[in-house]
Amino acid sequence: MNMVKPQSLRVGCLIVMFLLLVGGVAAQESGEVTAPGQVPTIIRTIQVQGNQRVEAGTVASYLLFAPGDPYSPERIDLSVKTLYATGLFADILIEPRDGNVLIRVVENPIVNRVILEGNKSLKDDKITDEIEAQPRAIFTRSNVQGDVQRIIELYRQSGRFAATVDPRVVQQPQNRVDLIFEITEGPVTGVKRINFIGNNEFSDRRLRGEIATAESVWWKFFSSNDNYDPGRLEYDREQLRKFYTDRGFADFRVISAVAELTPDHEDFYITFTIDEGEEYFWGEISVETELEIMNEELLTRIAGIETGDLYKASEVEDAIDSLTFAAGTSGYAFVDIQPDIRRNRDTKTVDLVFNIVEGPRVYIERIDILGNTTTLDYVIRREMEVAEGDAFNRILLDRSRNRIRALRFFEEVEIVEKPGRSPDRAIVEVQVTEQPTGELSFSAGFSSADAFLADLSITQRNLRGRGQLLRFVVRASSNRREIDLRFTEPRFLSRNLAAGIEIFDVTLDFLDEASFRQSRRGAQVSLGFPLTENSTFTVRYSLRQENIEVPVGTCSATELRVTTSSLCDPQTRQPYDERISSILGYTFNWDRRNDPITPTRGFDFRFSQDFAGAGGDVQYLRTDLRGNIYRGLIPGVIASATLAGGYITGWGGEPVQINNRFFKGNFDFRGYDTAGIGPRLMRRVNDNNGTPDDTSDDFTRTVRRNSLGGNAYALASSEVSFPLGISTLLGSLFIEAGTVGLLDEEFKQFQTPATPDNDVVGDFIVDELSIRAMVGASVFWDSPFGPIRFDFSQPLIKYDYDERQFFQFTTRTRF
Repeated sequence: MNMVKPQSLRVGCLIVMFLLLVGGVAAQESGEVTAPGQVPTIIRTIQVQGNQRVEAGTVASYLLFAPGDPYSPERIDLSVKTLYATGLFADILIEPRDGNVLIRVVENPIVNRVILEGNKSLKDDKITDEIEAQPRAIFTRSNVQGDVQRIIELYRQSGRFAATVDPRVVQQPQNRVDLIFEITEGPVTGVKRINFIGNNEFSDRRLRGEIATAESVWWKFFSSNDNYDPGRLEYDREQLRKFYTDRGFADFRVISAVAELTPDHEDFYITFTIDEGEEYFWGEISVETELEIMNEELLTRIAGIETGDLYKASEVEDAIDSLTFAAGTSGYAFVDIQPDIRRNRDTKTVDLVFNIVEGPRVYIERIDILGNTTTLDYVIRREMEVAEGDAFNRILLDRSRNRIRALRFFEEVEIVEKPGRSPDRAIVEVQVTEQPTGELSFSAGFSSADAFLADLSITQRNLRGRGQLLRFVVRASSNRREIDLRFTEPRFLSRNLAAGIEIFDVTLDFLDEASFRQSRRGAQVSLGFPLTENSTFTVRYSLRQENIEVPVGTCSATELRVTTSSLCDPQTRQPYDERISSILGYTFNWDRRNDPITPTRGFDFRFSQDFAGAGGDVQYLRTDLRGNIYRGLIPGVIASATLAGGYITGWGGEPVQINNRFFKGNFDFRGYDTAGIGPRLMRRVNDNNGTPDDTSDDFTRTVRRNSLGGNAYALASSEVSFPLGISTLLGSLFIEAGTVGLLDEEFKQFQTPATPDNDVVGDFIVDELSIRAMVGASVFWDSPFGPIRFDFSQPLIKYDYDERQFFQFTTRTRF
């Protein structure tokens, strides 16, 4: 009998203890707790039952165990939670069976249809855009409850706080369901009254005009703000803060904004409790900077805030913008401007110090163009004033945004800065939202000046996404018929040159106004290029054939004076004039507006000249200029002023013919008919009533006849536009003054003798170059039927022989 040595026994015990220790550690790491001496169960197979659409492999991919792993209750529990988190299953059961694991699942149904019932005030797409339930999505009850709350919130935002939503599920074959939301909208919950507590300086009525929420009254049937919206109430708090802090109340605060529902659940009472505080004025204003070439005194003046003026919080941001721009123009693209505002409660003044330091230099890592589904990248990139690798410059990016918006290819344009791969790198994202640039339309309308209008047009302002313009128009009205084909390439020969060609056939009918009809047909080519960042220069050449006609049977000396070279057809006795015009011209544009579509600051100026006589039968030099200046007074209210003028003179012994003169009126000069002002042919006739003329002792009276146009004109106007409380309505007040006249001397000397066989005493021409002035109001309505414009005017300075219009309107619809 062999005896085991004590030393060998001790070694064996140590080995067993080591194995048990290792096994315990492994069990803890795998989540398995095994009793001492117990052998863990090893998972041999995994089976999935109940799955219909989801593959068994997909189920297994979410498990935290696999064949060959020891069985662990903790891992089983985590696997169940993981499978539930996918949202694919309504029920999950995992059963271990002697090394085999059976997984039973019940899949969530698939949404077959989403049906909305009872929604009348909100359209289906308004609701479906907000909810998560969509056809072919997975159905879960938690998602449905979330959608119910989202729909109720939509109705609350529209003022229907009594709205209820009842979800209903209809089972369909193949584990599909129809999800039905039964909606009871309830009445519109309005705003009965808006009250303010604590306001001493401004009345309740004034403060109600500064917030978005409005009281419900019967005549505001177009308003959408006369209901309670918690989100809008927060916006109203901010609007009140801006209103007061822009009027000197630096300590203003809104203590509370409370909405109380009336007992009948139909209206809300909204109460703002405010603390106005004391009125402050600007104290010491200064700028401190370490930038070498920047003068602190000059920067203080650029900031535009004066000591002693009423404190306005918005002036701080305006001053920062001005100082940032000034630093950028001086070569400092990276500046950090921090305003230090100090309130002196004893003296009721606010001291302001602008601290300007040069910020860290950041460079553009790359420029990403997003959202351009039609427009090619290079069309957008060529409008950017910065390139990849350039220094980051906010001013240049703002200019780039305006240039892209000026293309009018996009509904929205935003330029966003994002961090690059290192702190001194930035990624610039140009985010655009395409809008339709192609148009096939037929328009019809009516105006007080042109009567019936109609046009058929085919226009593509972004041809093939390359920024090219192609346009074909057929237009007709009571005094104008036009056919026009135009093509423009904005980057001719891949250079910054805009080349265009135009073919036209136009007939202008001024028989009622000036006793002539003109038709012209021909072509024009143009080439434009930038001179500076804000100015362009365009040259053009046109060749056209022009015909002038006057009514049949009017081959009298009077009518032949409309042009010195009129001929009289021996058969029809119809005067006509046929000429070839060869015209070389140019246009200079200078645009310093802050926004190309809705400017609130800046100006634009246009100067053009046309020289006729480089060949052809017509010889004249025509000059036109026009300037506009814009200024935003308060948000939504814009003031503008316009100056315009023109002069045309013949050369080589050729006087200016009637078709080349200036005719003003209608929308060129509101309050007057087409060609309603300026030189006019007058006739003195016998007055059968025996009433003497104002300018003669004879018993005659003066009758106005044809407008003759003028060789010169000057117009000036000032206008303030403002919203009328409805998003589709705009109003404006205007004052305009101007004159037309200065005919060639040989026309002024014209006078016909009396005719003995009728009551006509004689004809003469009035050309006084007299000033007219007009005040009025306009209303613009972007109606569902098309834009409508109404003009009401009243003359301040007038003359009896003018053709005036108190009321003008125009409308057009497109379908």
